[in-house]
Amino acid sequence: MPLQPDLLGPQPLTVTPAEGLEGPRLWVRRLVIWKEPGGEKVRDVALRPGLNIVWSPDGADDAASADQTNAIGHGSGKTLFCRLIRYCLGEDRFATESQRDRIGTAFLNGIVGAEVMLDGVCWAIVRPLGVRRRHMAVANGNLDEIAAGEGTSTGLEPFIEAVDQSVITTELAGLVRPRADGPIWPIALAWLTRDQECRFDDVLDWRSPTSDSDSPTPASGQEKGPRLEALRAFLMAITPEEQTTRGEVNSLGEQRRSLDQEIGHRRWEIERTQSRLVAALDLTGQSLPEMPLLINAMRKSAGERLGAATQLPAGGDVELATAREQHEAARLEWMRLDGERIRIETSIPIEQRVLSEIQGELPGLSYSQAEAESPICPICEVPIDRTLAEGCMLSHKIPDAEACRQRWAQRRADFEAQGNRLEGLRQESVRVLQQIALAKQQLDQAAIRVGAIEKARDTREAAWYTARRAQDDVERVAELIDTQDEAVKRLRELGAKLDAERERLGAFRDKQARVFGRMSEKFDPIVRRLVGHDARGRIALSGNGLELSVDMGGDRRTAAIESLKVLAFDLAAMCLSIEGATRVPSFLLHDSPREADLGLSIYGRLFDIAEELERVGGSPLFQYIITTTTAPPAEFREPPYLQLKMYGDPPAQRLLGVDL
Repeated sequence: MPLQPDLLGPQPLTVTPAEGLEGPRLWVRRLVIWKEPGGEKVRDVALRPGLNIVWSPDGADDAASADQTNAIGHGSGKTLFCRLIRYCLGEDRFATESQRDRIGTAFLNGIVGAEVMLDGVCWAIVRPLGVRRRHMAVANGNLDEIAAGEGTSTGLEPFIEAVDQSVITTELAGLVRPRADGPIWPIALAWLTRDQECRFDDVLDWRSPTSDSDSPTPASGQEKGPRLEALRAFLMAITPEEQTTRGEVNSLGEQRRSLDQEIGHRRWEIERTQSRLVAALDLTGQSLPEMPLLINAMRKSAGERLGAATQLPAGGDVELATAREQHEAARLEWMRLDGERIRIETSIPIEQRVLSEIQGELPGLSYSQAEAESPICPICEVPIDRTLAEGCMLSHKIPDAEACRQRWAQRRADFEAQGNRLEGLRQESVRVLQQIALAKQQLDQAAIRVGAIEKARDTREAAWYTARRAQDDVERVAELIDTQDEAVKRLRELGAKLDAERERLGAFRDKQARVFGRMSEKFDPIVRRLVGHDARGRIALSGNGLELSVDMGGDRRTAAIESLKVLAFDLAAMCLSIEGATRVPSFLLHDSPREADLGLSIYGRLFDIAEELERVGGSPLFQYIITTTTAPPAEFREPPYLQLKMYGDPPAQRLLGVDL
């Protein structure tokens, strides 16, 4: 579809300074590097409002210095110069860790200082490069005196707070999301002084992780959404109402995601429980109705199972207690009888040994009795009868035959009694074994009875529990379904509310379109000045973010065009700052934009635009610092535009004058 003809034609770049503005509200007047406090100045660079160029030429590009024809433009310290300005303006670090170590070794007590003008007040700022830890920021201070002195460290907070109060304003803090705990100026500084490592590839790329700048969120990080909102806040293209609505949209979106996840989990639980119930209630294979009629069918089946479980033998507690008491009595009787058996079986061998001993004594006693009845003289071994008949002249003692007979009779009686006792034990053993067998039978019967009662009770309880659990699960599924229906209803309501809030947010964006329309009025002529009068530039805010377009017979998106968009955007924002339409100062620092694949002809026109802006208002109302390796146009290679020329070789011509 052909574009509608532009009846008014391309508009020139016009900038109307804010009322009462006589110069840039914030600009760097001087940057000084000392080898040590009060010692040798390594560099003392004066800067001015307007265009300030730091040039590190290749030898062939610098005809004025024939002895430098072999020098290279890289490695001279351009990026370090930019980092030191950022450092003096409040950034935490001035180089990567490895470079800080090398600089700290070469300049053990080195310091860097800057005179920064803020609304006409000169702030003397001093910060360490080496081991010193003194950071100073003094309003209306003398930089050289403060750098040479040993005053108490104030930190950079007084200066940063002053910028926040006078330029950024405290009202802006609530609009920068996510809301920073600290000051807002370091976030704005990240935009106004982009990392060279970002290569000017995106309007929302401010700080590269490789630069090790340690800039606060949202100036750094992978998420660009917070940077977009911060940028809009700086451009006064967002209101507290929109911020509140955006927070409500984010909250509703999070609630919706959480509720949707909850519904998914609950749906899975309903399906899992329903499948288990269908199997537990033996409903598999039957023709089942859909929900909620299926709930009624499962309730009926679960109720029937519970009723059947209550009809099973109860195995009451009284009956079980009686059976257990009988079992215990039978066990005790069996143990008593078994103990008696053990006693008898232990006694029988003992009694047998006693009987054997008595039996062993009887032959001796019988012999003693016979001997007593016909004794032999123990001395002369002559029968007593003969001795009595003939007379014995050696002994007069004759054995007592009666006593021997009594002993033999007593021992014989003991033998018979012991035999009776042993026989009694054997008979008792037989009787006890019979009683034990009967007791064991009674014990086993009592145990079987107890087991049967317990089994009947457990079977009934298990059946009742299973049926009751199925009944509870049916009710739980019913509750889950009700909750699910409510959640689905709430999800629809959240979706409707979210759509309404998004419409409101879109209305806010449309309302802020005039801010970006005003910025497009600066962006478009800058683009045309850079690439040609037939080009068109446009800035728009959409639901996808900030869209920068350059139309040259179609939307162009080459690497050079992307870099051009970023440069043109920053310059357009600086123009709005001159008009007082932003909450950032009209200050820019661009480190070697030519290296971001920017064409040489386009690059030369960049200086022309800056020079033209200097004439707005009679005196420069901005400060634009740009470093370059590529030679600027001839008219910009001398003061007042060129502030510093450095070389990559020899070391003395570098920023710090030494080889690190």
